[in-house]
Amino acid sequence: MSGPLAGIRVLEVAMYGFVPSAGAVLSDWGADVVKVEHAVTGDPQRGLRRVGAFTVEGDPNPNVEHANRGKRSIGVDMSIPEGRAVIHDLARGADVFLTSFLPQARVKFGIDVDDIRAVNPAIIYARGSALGPRGGESDRGGYDMTAFWCRGGVAATVTPPGTEGMIQPPGPAFGDTISGTNLAGGIAAALVRRERTGEPSIVDVSLLGSGLWSIGHSVALSAHQDKPMVAPKPGVHGAPTNPLSGLYATADDRYLSFVMLQPAKFWADVCRHIDRPELAEDPRFADAAGIAEHTAEAVQVLREVIKGRTLAEWTERFATLAGPWAPVQDSRQVSADAQIRANEYLLPAGELELVSSPVQFDVGAPELSAGPAFAAHTEEVLLELGLDWDRIIALKTAGAVA
Repeated sequence: MSGPLAGIRVLEVAMYGFVPSAGAVLSDWGADVVKVEHAVTGDPQRGLRRVGAFTVEGDPNPNVEHANRGKRSIGVDMSIPEGRAVIHDLARGADVFLTSFLPQARVKFGIDVDDIRAVNPAIIYARGSALGPRGGESDRGGYDMTAFWCRGGVAATVTPPGTEGMIQPPGPAFGDTISGTNLAGGIAAALVRRERTGEPSIVDVSLLGSGLWSIGHSVALSAHQDKPMVAPKPGVHGAPTNPLSGLYATADDRYLSFVMLQPAKFWADVCRHIDRPELAEDPRFADAAGIAEHTAEAVQVLREVIKGRTLAEWTERFATLAGPWAPVQDSRQVSADAQIRANEYLLPAGELELVSSPVQFDVGAPELSAGPAFAAHTEEVLLELGLDWDRIIALKTAGAVA
């Protein structure tokens, strides 16, 4: 089954995780994405071999594959005129030009909006930035740690008071991947607009804007109340007036999460599932007001009971529980989750297994393929442009292409 963007051609001139992850989503949706890398050094992301406790030897490299699956790679040196000419030739036949380059670099290499629109007036021009396209800092670079996590308000919002420093992001490219998905969505909307009106758009997404969007509820509440959202200290029950909204430890030192925002509706059912039906008749927990008043007592009971069985046992027992709950899982444990497998949220892509982009069409997952080796499709793409081998050899000799 072809994706909804089958036949759409994307020219990606980008590096690292953010904007290439937008290209990965578009590839998942069926677009033909040609990734332009420097003719000698390639995407610097290819050199990222150590992240935290992980060290990757050899290929495939998950740090590259996540954001580059399904693409074709061509090596081009845009610093010389012949290389810029190749980019313009590629842009001439593309539907989308996707870039992470900063304003000065876009002008220097002849890939700014006016340059690309000069050869293809109908192209959608999409750019991802650290801090947005306007304002005094629009020409500054950044990463998801600086722009999304720290400046966007996420780090301070999730860091409990008294913590030295800040809570770190949960892993590499966290803000990059979220922001890239936002950018892919914007490009899809621009394609619809062009289809309906003939007008191409300039699409902008920044790490800063995506960070703010991710905590939009907190920002709105903080502005309304004129105070910051304060993270609870670790170990504190999640909701001070609701025992059915918080974390509980199991016998095997795992955790499960209850989020039942109407505790009176679910209290009796929870009591039956934990083999404490008498608590459903306890006058302290007779209604929502009583549950709120006696939350500390209810939490203590639930902690003692839930600590008595393993997470696997509770998972089986809570299969019929009416209220929302979930096991707390780490980045390895999710691979064994039957619901994740049933929905094909993890899929093979060459030698690796990768997370599929989250949007599915017609109740089906996309087919993933491995990311390209550096410049692996240079000749193939140039031949598609109509260049003969003499011209390709001349470009290689000039250093314009890999």
